[in-house]
Amino acid sequence: MAEAAKKLATFSWEGVDKKGRKVRGETSAVSVAYVNATLRRQGINPVKVRKKAKSLFARKKKITPKDVAIFTRQLSTMITAGIPIVQSFEIVGKGHENPSMQELITSIRQDVESGTNLTSALGKHPLYFDALYCNLVAAGETAGILDTILDKIATYKEKIEAIKGKIKSALFYPSAVVVVAFIITSILLIFVIPQFESLFKGFGADLPAFTLLVIGISRVFQDYWWLIFGSLGGAVFFLGYTYRRSIKMQHTLDRLILKAPIVGVIVRKATIARFARTLSTMFAAGVPLIESLDSVAGAAGNRVYYEGVMAIKAEVSTGMQLQAAMGNTGLFPNMVVQMVAIGEESGELDAMLGKVADFYEREVDDSVAALSSLLEPIIMAFLGIVVGGLVIAMYLPIFKLAAAI
Repeated sequence: MAEAAKKLATFSWEGVDKKGRKVRGETSAVSVAYVNATLRRQGINPVKVRKKAKSLFARKKKITPKDVAIFTRQLSTMITAGIPIVQSFEIVGKGHENPSMQELITSIRQDVESGTNLTSALGKHPLYFDALYCNLVAAGETAGILDTILDKIATYKEKIEAIKGKIKSALFYPSAVVVVAFIITSILLIFVIPQFESLFKGFGADLPAFTLLVIGISRVFQDYWWLIFGSLGGAVFFLGYTYRRSIKMQHTLDRLILKAPIVGVIVRKATIARFARTLSTMFAAGVPLIESLDSVAGAAGNRVYYEGVMAIKAEVSTGMQLQAAMGNTGLFPNMVVQMVAIGEESGELDAMLGKVADFYEREVDDSVAALSSLLEPIIMAFLGIVVGGLVIAMYLPIFKLAAAI
């Protein structure tokens, strides 16, 4: 099916409907014959079908989680409005701006048209529809509430993507400033400081210790810049490579992130929010708790919490209550454990988990806003110290010479 999806093309067509009216439109398919067959099933007699030429400037875009969330929301709206699922796919596919997403939707539509259930059709594309997504859709199809479940999935994905965006924005700004500061400092040390050094040689006087220190650092950068930049690049690549392939590295780095000051607190709150939101959504959809915990672990986004949730699953499967298993991990605040306990006793676990998710999502919002306000003066001071220190080191001998004159 993946191979067929790659051969999809856009066809423009003209035809006559059952009332004798001329109609025209566009559709994505693998061949002219498929377009003709599809039109006839819709009661349209095709007169002219031709393949549209691709634009020289057409460029495929990557399918993002946001694209999947929009697709889910639109599909839910269409099904709620009573539009048949195949027609819903066609409408949503045509309205999507991303050509890659259009091809994906068309591929799923063709599977559904051929008699495959929606869960199996989505499961052929695990890169975009994970086990959590497919499990929820399966629950919706079984219970006959697919529109409601799709609405819950869309809400879930929108909230999860929003919280991921906040975490990225909190980390991106300081990281970008540090990288820019390093690049600027390297340029000054490699190209600018040597010019001052040659100027100072003509003074014939002793240079201040601070100036000598900066000149020494400059010489190291001039002689070993390739080693410095190579080592940093290699370290980043090594960490990224091993993190993707080593469970031990994932556990170590994720635990360090959780223990980091300020940022660790935000990541912990975001992870708890994801845990609560995911479990609430799956429990509300009627997915069994044990099965839900597998998907919840995968959605945690942190190896430490993944292992913690799998430990919870093992204990719950032996008959232990969820709140007791959560308390044993030591990863969840007492407030979260108590809310889960109340939910279990009252039979409203999904509602209580939803309240926990709402609370921690607001906490993440407030923490990110506070972090941004705190970082701005710190970053300005950092840049001032780094760049200002280099400038002062180079002008100290000039001030010293002027005072001697």
